[in-house]
Amino acid sequence: MLKEIELEDIVAIAQEAGNAIMEIYKRDFTISYKDDASPLTEADLKANEIICTELKKLYPKIPIMSEENKQTAYEVRKMWEYYWCIDPIDGTKEFIKKNGEFTVNIALIYKETPILGVVYAPAIDKMYSAKQGEGAFLNGEKLPLVQNKKEFIVVASKSHLSDETENFIDNLKRKYPNLIAQSKGSSLKLCMVAEGEADIYPRIAPTMEWDTAAAHAIVLEAGKNVYQYDEKVFALDYLQKSSKLKPMIYNKENLLNPYFVVV
Repeated sequence: MLKEIELEDIVAIAQEAGNAIMEIYKRDFTISYKDDASPLTEADLKANEIICTELKKLYPKIPIMSEENKQTAYEVRKMWEYYWCIDPIDGTKEFIKKNGEFTVNIALIYKETPILGVVYAPAIDKMYSAKQGEGAFLNGEKLPLVQNKKEFIVVASKSHLSDETENFIDNLKRKYPNLIAQSKGSSLKLCMVAEGEADIYPRIAPTMEWDTAAAHAIVLEAGKNVYQYDEKVFALDYLQKSSKLKPMIYNKENLLNPYFVVV
């Protein structure tokens, strides 16, 4: 199945969705709120329509999971071998703030693992893409780009920084006196680790599968991974990549991600 999918086609879909998002971004737009109090804009819905329509045209047999669609019952989707996992706008809060740190996320999942991912940040013109076995790229340049930094950089959420994450960073400071903490919105945080711009991204706060799937594929092809957070394991030197670390998996019955660390 993966051989039949052209990464450039998915990049083009993300670009089209990003262009539509930016048309709305540059003007006043409506904001509503979902049952969980998370914001929803007309840009989320427009991008979702574009992505779902184009994917169905190209790959009608592959089911779609999107944040903005009604979710398929687990009894049905647990039988899926391949499926698309989409977040039309990851970082809607950043979109509303107009700080540019939001992304279009499109991933292809095989069973429990992301095997293709496109993350497009239209406001800052960054296109991350990856396909299993072919490497990860930023605007055509192979990742990681940044190597041999003098500082140890940890990146954390701009809008969802928990006390637990702050404690994790404080503990890192004891091991790495040259640590620099940065904040960023959306899935750009995972991409910063893939790019080599950041060394670690701890997320000890809630996320959903569509928030991470596309960037997870990029992280994997850049030679890194997204691990389920285990306080006991990460209290040790996680850089040893302990065999006890468990990669994050997808298409769970509960679509809420466990806490995780990207490294």
